[in-house]
This record gives sequence, C-alpha cells and structure tokens, in this order.
Amino acid sequence: MTTTVQSEPAASTTASTTTSTSTPTPTPTAASAPTRIPVRRLVAVELRKSFDTRSGFWLLVGTGLAAVAATVLVIAFAPADQLSYGTFTLAIGKPMSILLPLIALLSVTAEWTQRSGLTTFTLVPHRGRVIVAKGIAMLLVGVVAMVLAFPLGAIGNLAGTTIHGVDPVWDQTAADLAYYSLANTLLVAVGFMLGVLVRASAGAIVAYFVYAFVAPTLLTFLAMGQDWFRKAQPWVDPTYSQGALFHGGFGAQQWAQLAVTSAAWLVAPLVVGLVTVLRSEVK
Repeated sequence: MTTTVQSEPAASTTASTTTSTSTPTPTPTAASAPTRIPVRRLVAVELRKSFDTRSGFWLLVGTGLAAVAATVLVIAFAPADQLSYGTFTLAIGKPMSILLPLIALLSVTAEWTQRSGLTTFTLVPHRGRVIVAKGIAMLLVGVVAMVLAFPLGAIGNLAGTTIHGVDPVWDQTAADLAYYSLANTLLVAVGFMLGVLVRASAGAIVAYFVYAFVAPTLLTFLAMGQDWFRKAQPWVDPTYSQGALFHGGFGAQQWAQLAVTSAAWLVAPLVVGLVTVLRSEVK
C-alpha cells in the first residue's frame, strides 16, 4: 500500500517590521520685516529724478547759464565805481531766486502730472518719507547753488575790476552771505510748498509767478496809495521781508516780520498741502 504523504507548504510568516523614520517638521518662524529704505537713499533717488526729466535738466542748465550771463553783464555795463563783490552776488542771485523755486516745484508736481506717483508710492508706501526726502533734496540743491554762486561772484569781481582798472571791493561779510543763503532757501521752500499744495505743474507755476511777481506789484501799488497799508506791508507781504534779506542788517522787528509772513504764506499752506498729500488718492 502506497502511502502518499502530502507535505503542506510551510507558511513562513515573515514579520515585516515597518520602521518609519519620522522627518521632523520645521517650526514656522515669523517672516522678517523688510528693511526700510534709508532716507539718504530716498534723497539720492529724488535728486536724480529731479534732473532726469528734460524740464528739470534744462532748468538746472539755465540756472547756471543765467548766473554766468549775469556776471558778464555786470562786467560789461556796470560803472567801474559800482563794481563790488556785493554787486556780483546780487546779480547772480536774481536768476537763481527765480529758477530754483521752479526746480523744487516740479520735483513734487511731476509725481502727479506724469503719473509717476503710482510707482513711487507703491515702492515706498510711506508718503511722508518721500515728501521729506524731496524737501531735503531741494534744500541740498539750494545749498549747492549758493556754494557755486559765491565763488562765481568772487571771480566776476576780480575779472571786472581788472578789466576796468580799479581795485576790487570786498563788501560782503559772512553775515551777509548767511542772509543771502537764507533768502534763497526760503524761496526754494516756497516753490516746494506750492508743488505740495497744488500738485499740478501748470497750476503751481502760475501760482508761483502770481506769488513772486503779480502779488508784490499790486501790494506795492497799494502801499504807495494808502498810508495805512504802507506800515502794514512788511507784516503781510512775504516778498517784502524775503527780499530784504538780500540786503541784510535785520533787527528784531525785521525778524518778527519775516516770521509772521513766513508762517502765514509758507508754513500754513505747506501744512495744508502735506495733509492733503497724505490723504488724497494717487491716480
């Protein structure tokens, strides 16, 4: 008898041990705040933007050419006995006092007129910092203009007296130069104020010429015809006090008149303009 032995397959149970290597989950860290752009970089950008445009570039070139032309005209036409350092600095200061405020004005209005404010205030959302940078940049432009004007006046004085055969007269002191610099700084600030207040190039330019030429003429005629206004003019006419700075020699009353007119015609409109700039929609 044949016995068939059925061998059952050995069920080799392989215990597969699953070893799970757990990867540690990174702990979320707080995103670091972006570094704020330093003011000096904003000032450098605003300086470059002021002269990148054709209007800004040619205003700058025109200011330099006008200063040189004023020097040449004084040498050519001024009497020999009137040639002095003060004559040259005053002559050079006239075109600067007209053109420098326009440069400051256009540096602000360009953001709205040319619609570049959309980009500027997107890259730097803090509008106040941009406006402060523009103001510092324009003050630097005024300072550089003064630094160049004084040596140019000295060169003109030496050249003019040499050509006419007279001795040079140095009738300007450090205090006179400080008065001169303050006068031009205030005029640059006026241009900046009008740009912030109006924010349109054409309107701001018209407002500047009314401020600098039309209003002073009308107020002067009023002072000539009305005795009561003749005494009040230094307290209400800003160009009267600012123009007196070019001649120096201020006393306590003159400083008070300058403070009153500057507060009324410069500081107050500038504050109103800054408030509207910070709140208005940029289009």
